[in-house]
Amino acid sequence: MPFGGVTVKDVNPHDFVKALGAWLKKSGKIRLPDYVDYVKTGKHKELAPYDKDWYYIRAASVVRHIYLRQGVGVGGLRKVYGGRKRRGTVPSTYVKASSSVHRHILQQLEKMKLLEGDGVSGGRRITPRGQKDLDQIAGQVMSEKQKK
Repeated sequence: MPFGGVTVKDVNPHDFVKALGAWLKKSGKIRLPDYVDYVKTGKHKELAPYDKDWYYIRAASVVRHIYLRQGVGVGGLRKVYGGRKRRGTVPSTYVKASSSVHRHILQQLEKMKLLEGDGVSGGRRITPRGQKDLDQIAGQVMSEKQKK
């Protein structure tokens, strides 16, 4: 295990996703789509996210999810990030999340060389360089936690 044995699995998920989102934003390599300010993340939502940096946070969450479970594609991510659609007096039902948002995120992460296509499952997997970067960020999160 690199960096003193600290991996993504060893740190708090919330802290890691925030740190990775900040790193993705600072790198400037992710091109935001034009619709990022007003797009909903799924048809079960009423409004677009309030946070300006929601796209970077979602991208960080997607990378962490693929780190933990290799071979996930757009369909799998739609299931993970879906939610409850409230339909008034009719009982609520589960609805998948938006596919275009997740497809664009995966394409941008592939351009950054964090992800690559998995020929076996048809989904995505972490590249060795991506694993190194993520473990390095996890090490930084762990060291910040130990300083506090």
